[in-house]
Amino acid sequence: MKTQIFIAALFLSGFTFAQEKKSDSVKTQKIEEVVLKKQVFKKQSDRFVYDVAASPVTKGNTTFDLLRQTPLLSATDDKTLKIVGKNNALIYINGRKTNMDAESVTQFLKNTPAENIQKIEVITVPGSEFQVESSDGIINIILKKKMSDGLNGNMRMSNTQNKYNSSSASFSANYRKDKLGISANLYGGENIQAQHYVLRNGNDLSSNESTGNIDDPNQYLGGYLNFDYQLTEKSNLALSWNSSANKSYNSTVNLFNTIRAFDKTTNAFKTSYTNSRNKEDARSYNNSVNLNYELKTDSLGSKLNVNAAYLNYKRFQSTDNKTFLADALGNNTGLSQTINQNLPQIINNFSSTVDYIQKFKNDFTVAVGGNFNKTKTDNDTQNDTYRENPIPPLKAEEHMPNHFIYDENIYGAYLTLEKKFSDKLSGKIGTRYEITNSLGTSDNATEEYKKIERNYNNLLPYLSVNYAINDKNNISYAFSSRMRRPSFWELNPVKNILTENNYTQNNPFVKASSTYNQELTYMFKNSYFLILNHSFFKDVITQVPLQGYAKSMDGKITEQNVLRYIRTNFGDKQEMSAMLGMNKTFFNQYLTMNFNIGIQHNVNNGSLSVDPTNGDIFLDKDGKQIVYSNNIKSTSILIQTNNTIRLDKKKTWFLGVNYFFVDKQQIELGMLRNLSSLDVSLKKNWNDWTFALNLTDVLRTNIVEIEDYQANGNYNYVRNDQFRRGGTFSITYNFGNQKVKKVRNIEGASDDIKSRTR
Repeated sequence: MKTQIFIAALFLSGFTFAQEKKSDSVKTQKIEEVVLKKQVFKKQSDRFVYDVAASPVTKGNTTFDLLRQTPLLSATDDKTLKIVGKNNALIYINGRKTNMDAESVTQFLKNTPAENIQKIEVITVPGSEFQVESSDGIINIILKKKMSDGLNGNMRMSNTQNKYNSSSASFSANYRKDKLGISANLYGGENIQAQHYVLRNGNDLSSNESTGNIDDPNQYLGGYLNFDYQLTEKSNLALSWNSSANKSYNSTVNLFNTIRAFDKTTNAFKTSYTNSRNKEDARSYNNSVNLNYELKTDSLGSKLNVNAAYLNYKRFQSTDNKTFLADALGNNTGLSQTINQNLPQIINNFSSTVDYIQKFKNDFTVAVGGNFNKTKTDNDTQNDTYRENPIPPLKAEEHMPNHFIYDENIYGAYLTLEKKFSDKLSGKIGTRYEITNSLGTSDNATEEYKKIERNYNNLLPYLSVNYAINDKNNISYAFSSRMRRPSFWELNPVKNILTENNYTQNNPFVKASSTYNQELTYMFKNSYFLILNHSFFKDVITQVPLQGYAKSMDGKITEQNVLRYIRTNFGDKQEMSAMLGMNKTFFNQYLTMNFNIGIQHNVNNGSLSVDPTNGDIFLDKDGKQIVYSNNIKSTSILIQTNNTIRLDKKKTWFLGVNYFFVDKQQIELGMLRNLSSLDVSLKKNWNDWTFALNLTDVLRTNIVEIEDYQANGNYNYVRNDQFRRGGTFSITYNFGNQKVKKVRNIEGASDDIKSRTR
């Protein structure tokens, strides 16, 4: 829904349990004691390694629950995983990016027993061989290898209650017979995403306040099917298909607007009222197919990996936006304006990747590869406005169709050299070279906006060094350069209308931004760590609030103060952080604690005075041009703690207490006030069944508030309540042979394109 795009601008966001064998023998107890002495959390070369097979937290958890308790990781909304100090976290399985969309990944993690995981790798600064953007990090999940043939799987049902009730269910299965492996997943559910808004903007002579609710009902169905066949002892062939569909009909926006303006003729303020009643129907489909070939070339681990993929994404959206005149009590007194929009988007992508890794006996590794992406997006939009008794120069009807087509070709190649010089010293150096050619065309725009061509080349170096001073102390440094391309929906030049005077505007002129990351890490006793991070963002892609009396290029000036959230490149930004962390068990492993505390310093440096989509400028009450600027620095504290308490000796009852706090900080839209959340969970394992109750945002403190005050007198305030406080009860049943070997997880050639469809 359009409101999801608006919200996005406000934010910085195996399948079986191993059966537990019971034994009271002294011999078994001694073996367990030996295993627990393994290093649970440690630093290796360019990544942190969490050996969950040696951790007591694993028992009775799903992979998603386990990841939330992994050092440096967090999830504030029960579906999105983040790495401390990073914009986003990409999920990899056994070194390969998951060939699933975001919803499927979440379902996969929530339906994968943690007992099947050997270790989790957190790569905070990915090397040149990884296709990531901006300051994204990687979570690499290493599954245990099981050798026997058979069938296994699980079924999961859950019910959630916050403002509304929602339910979901999933079924997963794995089958292996000799050289053939098959994995499949099917999930579905429904929910109503509810939000409450308070929007205020204006100055001392004109203001607009909008309050009300947004309800977005969703029904979704999806899954995947993977075939993996071992051609020879050294080669494999795999075919993967992923599919998802979402329907959101009768999504509504109900906002009561209070408009206050100074009337110079009466020398007094005049107040008027309107109601925004918006209705939207939308549905989307995402299908992708990936063919993979892997060839092992020697016994040291050298291999060739080739992928070819096709991705098809379709979204159909129609909106009916009505503005009613109203009285002070919010009662409609007459229809003022109707805007009908039809906003379809179709994306087709053909992709291919080739990777070759050569390992040598002297602990030297060379990795080389390349990728190609060809994408076409088709956006045939309709925008029809109907006004009741318009005041000239406004017209009774305006029709603004626009057929925007965006073609993009990306060519990439990388080279990475990795060397282990000794047991103490290792390093990696590499670079990625990317060529991007794109062309955007519009059939209903002024001449300067009809054709938008972008051609740019990027050389992206990478360096990391790791030094183990001794058994207790480890230090490492990493540097990387990345770029962040705009998502396809950001380029589609459409308005997403919230009220008559407030809307968001996408922008086909947005160009890719650059990011430079540096990180220094110190680790002590594999339990305590200090991370210093610096990131520099050039040409930041964000939404900028432009408000005032809009003056178009033909000289027309709006009667009312308006607010537009424009998607554009907005100057530069720096983020600096220092994070202290601990991962440790206490009281004979009855308590497992993951605790992080740190400080973050943001430096913003951006300004905008012209609407980049149409050339409009904005005037203040005296007719002077307004410049929106954000040159404010802020320093904030971050605290996160995840605690798991084992309640019985048999390891069947677990209590979880998780808490995070993010101090207020300056972002592009203004000052984001502090956020916090207390989550509590109770879990019971009983044979092949798992029963769990999770309570989120118990104190109801996870509510977004942003305020911005400009030197010219303009102000902007946003309060967004997404009703995060709620409870979820889930039941999971595991069946089948518990020794099934996992199907290879294959990185799809179109994975980096998929992330830009959302």
